[in-house]
Amino acid sequence: MDRSMQEENEKKKEYLKSYQRAVKRERDILEEIKRLRADKMFPSVVNDGMPKGSSQSDLSDYIAILDEQIELLKKERLNKVQQYRKIESQIRKMHSEDERKVLRLRYIKGLKWDDVATEMGYGWTQVHRLHSSALKNFKMV
Repeated sequence: MDRSMQEENEKKKEYLKSYQRAVKRERDILEEIKRLRADKMFPSVVNDGMPKGSSQSDLSDYIAILDEQIELLKKERLNKVQQYRKIESQIRKMHSEDERKVLRLRYIKGLKWDDVATEMGYGWTQVHRLHSSALKNFKMV
């Protein structure tokens, strides 16, 4: 495979991986929201030994931070859906069902190569050949 084809395939892989990156960002934001809520519900868990007074500003600060995270979550969910739609639309245009499946399993579901091979009922080498062919036929928007 020549250098320009390798570079093109790397760009395609990065594009396809963008959906799983969006899924991870969404998950990270959700975890942060859960942590913030747990810290507020169970303040003794985050007790650092320093005396503190309970004030209205603490609650206001907490609500502002929580609201900020919730807005960030909404934006990230929208980004995730947009990435999914773009990628899925391009995958649907491919002719080979096996090529579509390998791309979905790897880049949409985020499966590891061994799991992709198991799911498809193929050997690891065959799945990689199929993936190479799928990348060659995949068209980015």
